[in-house]
Amino acid sequence: MTASTELPLVAFTVLSQCAIGITLLYTLRTATTGQAEANAGRQWLLATVLLGIGLLLSLLHLGHPLQAPRALSNLATSWLSREVLLTGALLGLMAAVAWRLRQQPVVLLVAALGLLTLFVQGRVYSPPGMPALNNAYPFAFFLLTAVSLGAGVAAWFAPAPAQPLVRGVLIGALCMGLLLYLVAPLAWLQSGTVERMTAQQWFGSAYYWVQVILGLALPLIIVLVSRQVPRWLPVLLLLGAVAGRIGFYADTVHAAANMGGLY
Repeated sequence: MTASTELPLVAFTVLSQCAIGITLLYTLRTATTGQAEANAGRQWLLATVLLGIGLLLSLLHLGHPLQAPRALSNLATSWLSREVLLTGALLGLMAAVAWRLRQQPVVLLVAALGLLTLFVQGRVYSPPGMPALNNAYPFAFFLLTAVSLGAGVAAWFAPAPAQPLVRGVLIGALCMGLLLYLVAPLAWLQSGTVERMTAQQWFGSAYYWVQVILGLALPLIIVLVSRQVPRWLPVLLLLGAVAGRIGFYADTVHAAANMGGLY
């Protein structure tokens, strides 16, 4: 895969995960306080718009965008079909909550559907042809992206009493993200030939180091030192997530790369 051909998927996955993260953090805060927030409509509208834009941009990856509804034709066997169905349903529910349907059971349903969508996205992008990702790593990467971006954006909206909760979630997500992005390639180095090739590609990639330094380590240091989540920090988190996702697609080695070689 090349970075340019996968940009629609980069946009779709990062924006959809940010949208899901916003709803997860809102659900966590309201479940903790037992009360809806005064600016809930703006939060849910932002999540809906981000998810909608991500879906539209994902069509650019298709050779025939007008035939996109055919992606639903294999729900029984295709994780991609399930991803399309769940994302569409999630968009509809987010829009309903943004409009006015903000009862707690509906909010909890959206959060659960968001987590299920992340799981299905993880299955879509863990093909057998990419041994390094044919496991739970994609879901873990996507979940941490959702939580970190969601927490960063939540700092714009959360009332003062909820800011420590948001900051704590962000610190946890960044710590886990750093650990995962360092441990996964190290584990691949101890695995098969294609996994080792993937680790070498990741460690030699500027995209990987931008993700680790700009998108994880630097934000973590900023939040720990400043004891708050600066309003501009989500931009840094987003840049890091985009770089990391480009590398996810461009630098992961397919098993066919060593076809004819010794394994």
